[in-house]
Amino acid sequence: MSEYLTRWRERVRRNALLNNAWRVAVFTVGMAVLLAGIAMLVLPGPGWAAIFVGFAILATEFAWARVALLWAKDKAVKAKDKALAPETRRRNQLIAVCGGVVIAAGVIIYLEKYGLNVPWAVG
Repeated sequence: MSEYLTRWRERVRRNALLNNAWRVAVFTVGMAVLLAGIAMLVLPGPGWAAIFVGFAILATEFAWARVALLWAKDKAVKAKDKALAPETRRRNQLIAVCGGVVIAAGVIIYLEKYGLNVPWAVG
């Protein structure tokens, strides 16, 4: 299948009108996905995933998008490595344990004061 698509794309590249139409279509679809991803940063949905998919679509035809995608991949790898570093993991585990203790203390204090009865009227 890949060989067929490669030959098809080469045929389109040889025809200037088809090539420009193809690039406009890729740009339109890629930007639509990218903008939807940006909107999903504040709306429900997988914002960052859509942004990366939008850049991946654009990167099939545009060098600037390839550069941006490689830069984003590099930043993501660095963030992952930093998050998995032993000292960062220990700090995150300590924060999680302290947060759990604070939440447990809050639950215990609430149950001591109110019991299992909720303070608002139900039903």
